[in-house]
Amino acid sequence: MGKTPDFFEDLRRVGALKREYLGGKPSDNALAKAPTPPVVRGTVGDWLRGERFPQQVEPLLAVMREIRAEAGRQGILNTSAGTGSGERVADLLAEDRWRRSWAAEQRRRIQADREGVERHQAHKALEDEERRARQAALRDRPRPLRSWTLQRLGVHAAIPGHRADPGDTRFVAPAYVPRSHDSQLRKRLAAAVAEEAPLLVVVRGESCTGKTRTAAEALKAAVPDDFPLLFPASADDLLAALAADALGPRSVLWLNEAQNYLDGPAGEAVAAALLRRLDTDGPFLVIATLWPDRDKTLTAAPAPGADDPHRQARALLAQAHYTYLPGSFADTLDAVRRAADQDASLAAALEAQGADITQTLAAGPDLVAHYEHPANPHGIYAKALISAAIDAHRLGVTAPLPLGFLRDAAPGYLTDRERATADPDTWFTHALTHAQTLIKQTTRPLQNVPRPSGMGALPGVVRLADFLQQHGRRTRRGCCPPATFWNAAAEHLTAPIDLTRLADAAKQRHRYRHAAQLYGAAANSGNTDAMLALVRMREEAGDREEAEQAYRAAADAGNTDALMQLARMREEAGDREEAERLYRAAVDAGNTFALMQLARIREKAGDREEAEQAYRAAVDAGNTFALLGLVRMREEAGDREEAERLYRAAVDAGHLDVLLNLAIMREEAGDREEAERLYRAAADAGRLDVLLNLAIMREEAGDREEAERLYRAAADAGNTDALMQLARMREEAGDREEAERLYRAAADTGNTDALMRLARIRQGSANEYQRYGLEANGTLAEPWAWPEPRIMVSDTP
Repeated sequence: MGKTPDFFEDLRRVGALKREYLGGKPSDNALAKAPTPPVVRGTVGDWLRGERFPQQVEPLLAVMREIRAEAGRQGILNTSAGTGSGERVADLLAEDRWRRSWAAEQRRRIQADREGVERHQAHKALEDEERRARQAALRDRPRPLRSWTLQRLGVHAAIPGHRADPGDTRFVAPAYVPRSHDSQLRKRLAAAVAEEAPLLVVVRGESCTGKTRTAAEALKAAVPDDFPLLFPASADDLLAALAADALGPRSVLWLNEAQNYLDGPAGEAVAAALLRRLDTDGPFLVIATLWPDRDKTLTAAPAPGADDPHRQARALLAQAHYTYLPGSFADTLDAVRRAADQDASLAAALEAQGADITQTLAAGPDLVAHYEHPANPHGIYAKALISAAIDAHRLGVTAPLPLGFLRDAAPGYLTDRERATADPDTWFTHALTHAQTLIKQTTRPLQNVPRPSGMGALPGVVRLADFLQQHGRRTRRGCCPPATFWNAAAEHLTAPIDLTRLADAAKQRHRYRHAAQLYGAAANSGNTDAMLALVRMREEAGDREEAEQAYRAAADAGNTDALMQLARMREEAGDREEAERLYRAAVDAGNTFALMQLARIREKAGDREEAEQAYRAAVDAGNTFALLGLVRMREEAGDREEAERLYRAAVDAGHLDVLLNLAIMREEAGDREEAERLYRAAADAGRLDVLLNLAIMREEAGDREEAERLYRAAADAGNTDALMQLARMREEAGDREEAERLYRAAADTGNTDALMRLARIRQGSANEYQRYGLEANGTLAEPWAWPEPRIMVSDTP
């Protein structure tokens, strides 16, 4: 929808007037409080940047009155408004002018909306017919929520309990015991349905903590049972459904184990498509479950200049509403006991004498015991198969595991004696049977993989039970797989992404021969990233000439990453001119990081104007890391206003590490309220060092209770300065015992200031110095000068 230039241009003129002639007064926060009722924080700023249309005229008029009053106080009402038309500031801020202008813009928007509705109705019938044809060709189609069972939604079967018939193999779902997070999740889903809004929720927790059951029960409680639900079999099936518009309003998308859709070759396409869908009509509910480590992988920002394999997934998950599941029922054991009176599964789980109810229900501990403590001669060999499967999964393999891979990898997990006593003809068959034993009538360590379509299992492959995947990531974290594992992977695995991840893992563990073998296998499958990694290994081994030839060959074949590597090598060799030419070629090929490298080279050469142009070009091309270089240059140039705008753009792009820099700028500008909000946002984003800044601000504001709480949080995060400040506050409050304890804790970390303060509390005794191996100098009784706290601030964004 086009905007009438006059109305929005005039808003921008008022914004410029406030910034440039009124010194930013009144602040946007103050203006937001002028209307009755007040408007949401940030709204006034959007108005005065011409980015949002006020839905009602009275709030806008209230804002204009405040700005006009400030202009009157500063005596500029009769000065020129700066348009060249002779218009005065008083004319620009006149109430009648804005009332008429707003009404004209409102009429224009209504007319545009009416025309849009007519066009929409003219095309709707044709679009509906095309959509039905696309949906008819889908392999996976949405079905009403009421037709989905817990089992089909992916809920783990539970142990049947002692009262069950041993021959009964039916799916067991124990009574559901709500926990504190259930109410929040259900309210959020119900609100999205009522408000007809799109919503993405992520239920995050370790394996077998009840993620899927929690999400399924929330759907049952909060979402109408006629909503269609789609549970796609794969990322490709999900892309097909989104392309066919199969997920319209009043629908649910079920992404159990969401990493299966967001990681891998199609992951970024899936995330981008979901972002687009979430920007359209609702109610549309996306329910995802994730393990914490998978969530961390998908949301971690790469280092500047490094590949960004999850940019779209990170943007998608940044707008998700998270529900975090605890690992146990420790807070609700009484409710579990009451439910167990009528439920055999819960009763059996309680007999395990622990609070890890969900893990016990899913036979998790029994799976671990079956794996780690094999009870028959074949169990030793089954353990080797499972160990190889664990190592494959924890090092990045996502595809089903070929039986040939497990067979050839297993010998390296056995002792010489165990290998010598194995029957070469039957050991694998017996080991596989043991590894696929049904545990507690519930689950198997190695499981069959269902066909993507049709009936039955895929032949020749298995998958590892989720609980063992999670268990193995923890228990085998420090283990390096044997040579048989790497050799078997190179021979039997075929997915390029799996081969590349294993090659990366081998390289990190200094298994360079295996890494080269795996990179080569991935490269033979057409993976150019693996080919470049193999060339980089040659370079690191000292064969720079051969590596440069290989990079040139790949670059001549159109690989822009090879161009970047070649440019880097030329720059390292001192050939800056050729490096710059190659970076420019990479830019022409669409590589935005090459623009950043060009900017760096031009900046180093003293050409700041061209460097800034290159950074801006990279930003315009979608490379948000370039914002960090650009904001640094603007700060160095003294352009604080533009630097602050760029910091905010970087935060909006997901670079939360610059929140601290932005907070400091606001604090230096005197906007303590906004600075404190930004400090809190930085703390929420994981920057625990800012807790000290927050505590100081709260103490200066007179809120000693909150200041002390924040000092404690900062101290718990390892900040010794916060420990010292906390000790001081306790001393000032007369709590000498706690103050002394805190000073001792700070002294134990090597803080000599704490030792001096402690000695002063102890009446100048030199014993405290001697306790820490220091000597008294006779100055303990002199007046104390409290040191300034060291506030941690990043030198660079």
